[in-house]
Amino acid sequence: MRLTIHLDTFDRLNPMAFVILWLDKEMRQWSREGHHGLDLPRWGALRVDCGNTLMCGPHDSTPFCVLEGLDLNATGGPFEGETGRAQWCANEGRTLMSGHWHVQCVETGCVTPENGIFAGDEMR
Repeated sequence: MRLTIHLDTFDRLNPMAFVILWLDKEMRQWSREGHHGLDLPRWGALRVDCGNTLMCGPHDSTPFCVLEGLDLNATGGPFEGETGRAQWCANEGRTLMSGHWHVQCVETGCVTPENGIFAGDEMR
């Protein structure tokens, strides 16, 4: 299952900040598909802890962002339209900033992406 997630409302960082992500539930990886005002690498690893999804870097287990309530281990979910709070912790000093996550799309079938990490492109 692949999810398209939209992160936004990080107004203290940038009033127009957003990120569009693809989350691969089985591979436990994420890929940045679009962004403005939030600095993250092109891809990284996902961890689940206490019903929350932690977005980590490709070679580091420290989370950039915690998607509260997005439980990738839950049966029957996530679903399109599901929302929750996002805690951004990738800025200097690790001061948390609150925003929101929103599931825009859930793809349950086999989908072949054109490019990016899920297409097997080189991971940078």
